[in-house]
Amino acid sequence: MNVLDLHCDTLLAVLEEDGRQWESLTSRPGHVDLTRGGKLDGYAQLFAIFTTPGMSTLIPPERVFAAALAAFRRTLAENPDRFVQAKTPAEIQAAVDGGKIAGILSLEGPAGIGFDPGRLESLAAEGFRMTTLTWNEENPLAGSHKTGGGLTRQGREFVEKAQRYGIAIDVSHLSDQAFWDVMDITQAPVSASHSNSRSVYPVSRNLTDQQFLAICQTGGVVGLNLYTGFLGEDPVTLETACRHVLHWLELGGEAHIALGGDLDGCECLPVSFTGVDCWPELAQALLDRGVPQPTVEDLFWNNAMRMLERCCT
Repeated sequence: MNVLDLHCDTLLAVLEEDGRQWESLTSRPGHVDLTRGGKLDGYAQLFAIFTTPGMSTLIPPERVFAAALAAFRRTLAENPDRFVQAKTPAEIQAAVDGGKIAGILSLEGPAGIGFDPGRLESLAAEGFRMTTLTWNEENPLAGSHKTGGGLTRQGREFVEKAQRYGIAIDVSHLSDQAFWDVMDITQAPVSASHSNSRSVYPVSRNLTDQQFLAICQTGGVVGLNLYTGFLGEDPVTLETACRHVLHWLELGGEAHIALGGDLDGCECLPVSFTGVDCWPELAQALLDRGVPQPTVEDLFWNNAMRMLERCCT
């Protein structure tokens, strides 16, 4: 079964503290590498470049952004036989059909581009296909789930320009107010790349049922986050993760559920899930709970591909 994961933090995880040195993505002790990803039937990964104003007093976000992008480019150059950048859904499909891993760029926290809507056109040309508006802080664009606060005038311009240039808006980390502000102005599908159900586990990073249904109405998707802190109480297993999917299915969202593992962006994953090569175990867990094979295939690949086709082409 093909896997399309909408969010990992691997590009940040491979950087050393000075923001310049890096760890090879070929094989590494974290959650995502090319060796384990190559074990999947087909694999496409959105690699988030994460920056936030408070990430370091020594390394400015712009420098971290540049270093992470350089790590991505170096990985491409060193692995042309198995890893390629994809800028469109057609290129994602072609890569996987050709037996290669597709890497797609995304942005988490636009501090690395100075929160500047004027830089989105060049980011789109570089191949970025999804962006959040914030992380856990309030910034010039919007308030976060931790701070509250809505979408600013600059944030509205950011949303409008991102969608114009084919970059999907990711509402993960937004405050409830900012979420609904985005919904008021969106002209394209809106997604939450790595968020879960607040009805199943009530934390602010998760989505209410109303928010989930609003995302569905735009044609967007919600990527299941495997960080245990957003899934449930200990012990967190794949059964815990399945509860979120089953709840969304009860809401009629079968065409709007995807994967957003948050791999390499969290310390704790469900019991027995150790990395990217474990995605088939989640598929089997869903099948064991009665989710039909076509629905699981949609969740693992087709739903996210349809969203990208609507946003990025």
